[in-house]
Amino acid sequence: MPTPKKKETYSQAMERLEKIVSQIDNNELEIDALAEKIKEANEIIAFCSDKLTKADCEVKKLLSDKQ
Repeated sequence: MPTPKKKETYSQAMERLEKIVSQIDNNELEIDALAEKIKEANEIIAFCSDKLTKADCEVKKLLSDKQ
């Protein structure tokens, strides 16, 4: 199962997540693959959340340094 890659960008991870969501919404997954895709989606969500948190901290630091 693919997991978020160290060099993967936020946009690439979101594309993978959107593909998984689309597959689930369109009933394209067999029941055996569904659990794995949900697990992968959770890993992608954690990766994206971490990226957003880090970006938010960097922006706040830059703004506070500017003042």
